[in-house]
Amino acid sequence: MTNTRQRAVVKLAPLFLFILSLLFLPFVSSAQTLTEQRIADQETKLRAEYDALQKEIEKWQGILTETQKKASTLQGDISFLNAKIKEAELTIKAKNIAIGQLAKEIGVKTKKIGELEGKLARGRQSLAELIRKTNELDSYSLPEAILTNKDLSEFFKDFDSYLSIKSALQEHFAEVRQVKKQTEAEREQLDVKKNQETDAKYVVESRKKVIGQSQKEKTQLLTVTKQEEKTYQTVLAERQKRAAQIRAALFRLRDTEGIPFGKALEYAGLASSKTGVRPALILAILSQESDLGKNQGSCILSSLTTGDGVGKNTGTFFEKVMKAPRDTEPFENITKQLGREWTLTPVSCPPGTTYSTSRGYGGGMGPSQFIPSTWELFKERIGSIIGLGADSLDPWNPEHSFVATAIYLSDLGAAGDGYSAERNAACKYYSGASCRAGRKPPNVFYGDSVMQKAEEIQSNIDFLKGV
Repeated sequence: MTNTRQRAVVKLAPLFLFILSLLFLPFVSSAQTLTEQRIADQETKLRAEYDALQKEIEKWQGILTETQKKASTLQGDISFLNAKIKEAELTIKAKNIAIGQLAKEIGVKTKKIGELEGKLARGRQSLAELIRKTNELDSYSLPEAILTNKDLSEFFKDFDSYLSIKSALQEHFAEVRQVKKQTEAEREQLDVKKNQETDAKYVVESRKKVIGQSQKEKTQLLTVTKQEEKTYQTVLAERQKRAAQIRAALFRLRDTEGIPFGKALEYAGLASSKTGVRPALILAILSQESDLGKNQGSCILSSLTTGDGVGKNTGTFFEKVMKAPRDTEPFENITKQLGREWTLTPVSCPPGTTYSTSRGYGGGMGPSQFIPSTWELFKERIGSIIGLGADSLDPWNPEHSFVATAIYLSDLGAAGDGYSAERNAACKYYSGASCRAGRKPPNVFYGDSVMQKAEEIQSNIDFLKGV
């Protein structure tokens, strides 16, 4: 019985080694080479077209800047809208080329991942078979092997085959690990390509809206030209009135008084210039936090020792509003430095009255909703932008909180000014993790709401620029 099983392994060993060699044998046909060349030529052509469009976009952006200076005259406004429409049309054309190219790259990556997964599955199957056969040999003791009905030379042949299988097994483990690593790398690259595609599609949809609105305004102005300049002055007055209303509209802030939108935009502009984060995104985050405060309410800390507190307006008991002493100690110091009474200063409530590890803590301060320990980490950087000492900074001061929000968003990757990067940064601002459906605590609703607000705010900002 022993002889028969050992001979079976000896016969199977070369077969397994042959299978292994096939699994990882590179193969490039001449047909593949020709196909790759055609793809490369096509990509070169598309890249040239894309680069040409980018140069033309830059030209029209320059025209936009120049015509904007001549705005507030009938012909100047029409020229500005024409340039705006042309720039948007060229951007859409360029992004559509990029989307087409990204779709191909996504297809290639998806196919590559499929091939690697198949390779991995075959490799694992071969590994399982090799392990099983090796275990069969390992189950025999040396005396048992020596006492078999074979001569010494035959035994050493079996022993050599056994060592060959062992060696092949080690090599195959290494190959499978490498394929697994390569598959994971391809998946990461695929995610990047998908985000780039999403960003490009978002730009296309945004530019379509710009074209639609600009065409509507242009039609209105062209109607005016058929009448008289006096009519245009009426149109201009209406636009200036709307601009004044936008600037004066109250921008609500969490746990502090609201400020005019014009002042909020000024603060956001300063923060943006230092961090690279869009003003519209900064304002959208602060607006979202204000909405959360309105819906969830605020709390007052009642114990520095335990971190417990109560609802500001309801008196409802909340267990561990803040983590003590991590946040309670810096909170006491911050309020003392600002001349505030910590027992009267509002912070965010946790999402539930009873503490659990899944519920977490509240304790967010002011419009930016930084917890005290995080504010301590950021205050030097905030102060360097505003030009104040770190201990003079106030989490409830709108200007200070705008800069704090912008710095944090920049750290979270929002400075790239792409839809995916901004959306993920918003989700991280809320929960510490990228946007993902099914995540606990849920964060997709936050990211989506912020991006919708940012689009509306950006529309107002663009209107103000055009007046």
